[in-house]
Amino acid sequence: CGPQLANSPTVIVMVGLPARGKTYISKKLTRYLNWIGVPTKVFNVGEYRREAVRHYSSYDFFRPDNEEAMKVRVFDATNTTRERRGMILNFAKENGFKVFFIESVCNDPTVVATNVMEVKLSSPDYRDCNSTDAMEDFMKRINCYQASYQPLDPDDYDRELSLIKVIDVGRRFLVNRVQDHIQSRIVYYLMNIHVQPRTIYLCRHGESEFNLKGKIGGDSGLSNRGKKFALALNEFVEEQNLKDLKVWTSQLKRTIQTAEALQLPYEQWKALNEIDAGVCEEMTYEEIREQHPEEFALRDQDKYYYRYPSGESYQDLVQRLEPVIMELERQENVLVICHQAVMRCLLAYFLDKSADEMPYLKCPLHTVLKLTPVAYGCRVESISLNIEAVNTHRERPEEAKKGPNPLMRRNSVTPLASPEPTKKPRINSFEEHVAVSSALPGCVPQEVPTQLPGQ
Repeated sequence: CGPQLANSPTVIVMVGLPARGKTYISKKLTRYLNWIGVPTKVFNVGEYRREAVRHYSSYDFFRPDNEEAMKVRVFDATNTTRERRGMILNFAKENGFKVFFIESVCNDPTVVATNVMEVKLSSPDYRDCNSTDAMEDFMKRINCYQASYQPLDPDDYDRELSLIKVIDVGRRFLVNRVQDHIQSRIVYYLMNIHVQPRTIYLCRHGESEFNLKGKIGGDSGLSNRGKKFALALNEFVEEQNLKDLKVWTSQLKRTIQTAEALQLPYEQWKALNEIDAGVCEEMTYEEIREQHPEEFALRDQDKYYYRYPSGESYQDLVQRLEPVIMELERQENVLVICHQAVMRCLLAYFLDKSADEMPYLKCPLHTVLKLTPVAYGCRVESISLNIEAVNTHRERPEEAKKGPNPLMRRNSVTPLASPEPTKKPRINSFEEHVAVSSALPGCVPQEVPTQLPGQ
């Protein structure tokens, strides 16, 4: 029945003929919901069917007049008939669940054939079959469903159902009776994704002066090695020869200086600023341990949920970065120049990493991660630009692996051990940046591009 939201009275049900992207949508949507903190799991009925019927012979198994097969296929992930959808609605009513239907409709034979070739022919059903025979069999399987297919009808029969019809891979949408906040976020997400080939590049700014000193946060400029990385990044981008590459930075000096070396237009996003360390800004970890020992211990216990006093947690950062993810899904080729915690959050989304793993993902300086979306996930390639830099990665402490202890405090803005000093401003004026940007050889400061709404 598609993804089910754990601990929440909602079941998402996929509807549509085979090879219409139901699995793609389910997996992508599940990845997004888990990332924003809504525990979600996909139930792939095809896997259960393969357990019940170990050997797949041919499309005959899916013929509507095959009574023996129909007994096995009591549940069918296509949900193409009103009878099957009615079974789900009755089950949901008996158990107090809400139901949200997502129907993928596509009548473009080229798109369907491409989906069959890229995904379906690698299915376990066709493990010992050549591609020509497998293609022919699968197209006949689709025809078996076509004859009895009853699309969702929000204008008449299904007018009381909560649903979205995704037509021709996002060319058009039809939405009916959205019931709650989660359903509205699902609709918004589905209206932003696309399947066009593209590449996303993630990297941190060049090494900064504060990186050299072991200080976190702040708004320092690039070190000499950081400036060399900016120039090396420019060469790398030119070698990629990407059409209409968009470049995004934060509003902090070190990402802006890195982007200036590219001599390309770039957009500044406040949402891409590094995690706010609050009262610990511009301190080393040793200083934090000495001056705020309890805060230091609390963060080690649960790094994802821990919030710096007057600052942010990784959980806060994920919420802040959601508009960035939405815009990344809408775009084609993008280079994001950001910060360690920010890059971890973005990477966790694309690689489907848990909240527990996210704060410890390795995102070294002077390394570009090339992300290429594929059928049901994302392929990642790590490219070092061979410019030395300090290592800012901090491993998960051994004691933190043993689980929480009595010091656990989540999402509090009140320091436990120290008074709250006045915080220093994090964002310096652009005029100050212009004064120092000449440190990058051959670069001329550009006009700051106008920000887009919501950035």
